[in-house]
Amino acid sequence: MKGLQFVNRTGGSVTVSGRAVAAFGRTVRGQLLAPGALGYDDARKVWNGMIDRRPALIARCADRDDVQAAVAFARDHDLLVALRSGGHNVAGSATCDGGLVVDLSAMRQVEVDPQARTVRVDPGATLGEVDKATAPHGLVVPCGVVSETGLTGLTLGGGFGWFSRSFGYTCDNLLAAEVVTADGRLVTASAEENPDLLWALRGAGHNFGVVTSLLFRAQSVGPEVTAGLVAYPWRQAGDVVRFFREFTAAAPDELGTMLVLRVAPPAPFLPTEVHGTMIAMVVVCLARESEAGRRAVAELKRFGSPVADTIAVKPFVQHQTLLDAANPKGRRYYWKSHNLRPLPPAADGVVVGLGDRITSPFSVVLAMQVGGAASRVEPTSAALGHRDAAYVINVAASWTEGAEDERHIGWARDCWAAMQPFSTGGTNVNFLTAEEGASRVQAAYSPESYARLARLKRLFDPDNLFRCNQNIPPEEVRAVRVATG
Repeated sequence: MKGLQFVNRTGGSVTVSGRAVAAFGRTVRGQLLAPGALGYDDARKVWNGMIDRRPALIARCADRDDVQAAVAFARDHDLLVALRSGGHNVAGSATCDGGLVVDLSAMRQVEVDPQARTVRVDPGATLGEVDKATAPHGLVVPCGVVSETGLTGLTLGGGFGWFSRSFGYTCDNLLAAEVVTADGRLVTASAEENPDLLWALRGAGHNFGVVTSLLFRAQSVGPEVTAGLVAYPWRQAGDVVRFFREFTAAAPDELGTMLVLRVAPPAPFLPTEVHGTMIAMVVVCLARESEAGRRAVAELKRFGSPVADTIAVKPFVQHQTLLDAANPKGRRYYWKSHNLRPLPPAADGVVVGLGDRITSPFSVVLAMQVGGAASRVEPTSAALGHRDAAYVINVAASWTEGAEDERHIGWARDCWAAMQPFSTGGTNVNFLTAEEGASRVQAAYSPESYARLARLKRLFDPDNLFRCNQNIPPEEVRAVRVATG
């Protein structure tokens, strides 16, 4: 292999000889893909079609030994390095221009221990793959709402979904992880070993190393659940938003609930007369059968004059794919998100206004209720902050043509500004775009947690090798002046 030109960690240029690249290739079981290689163009693509980057080299790792070799290669040559597991992050941090991509997407094994109620997951596994492995045992790993999302990235950023109110965030169910650190060591993060690192992995992203295995506590759910959606024509949107606000205020923890505002897709469960028109939907998933849960679902099914009602008993793995069609790989995406306080009546018209101004038939406003068990977790158990959030709202612009970027991005920003008066000021790192900067990353944590993360970053990654992420720079070591007499 000929020599390759790389971008280094500080943005400069470095040439790595063909001999060094070939030696790296001999140490790994997986593939090395350079520009021009068969499969390179497909491998460099991520979920968000707005991200079009060209790494100098992609290391498609087959196992943790490959990961250690890739980290050593990046460290020895001072390379810019990006980590890819699912590649579903909206910011596109799973790839980079001119650097090395450590691609974990081929490492997808899932091992379920039904007696211990634990699940060990490789870093490239998706939510859907984990759900299919756990469902036969009546278990779940509480995670997100799109089955093609990578579980590793979701977990390290916090992770919430249908079962967060019952069992906490995804990171709250993380028991242990294997991590390749910046110096090439393979370490375990658990309650017994490196507990500070486990705390950091519960919400602070890929800042501290390459996760090669995760161990989760599994929860008893299903395999069948009561779940689905009720859809309403846009003329009822104001009433639906008011109902959602009042309904969720009294909802039991076992009921996961989401408000969706969007243009109706040509889905078979929607009547043709509403296709292409604005609709409001309330989506629910009941983690376990209970009298309070059944009453809540019945209340929703009685409300208003819906155009569709798909709520029924069904396999959870089926419900988990409900939003997949709205999030295909390769479309252009731009998100803005808030953590919200309990919503006052004054918010109803503002929320409806977000949909009134929608600019793309693919864009969506999602408001998911959180709180419940997620708000009762001991705050010091995880880096993830802002347990006081009652809802998370995600204004998700989605479109196909690059010439329309400004219009749709402008809509998302305007919607975010309109909802700011109801925000807690916090956010979730998984929803941040690349442009949002250090202040928004800090807003994802309490001041005390961010300071602790910066100290841990100095311990585990003092040179900030892992910086292609929502980055937490290492704490600066300040010189101490010693007085002499």
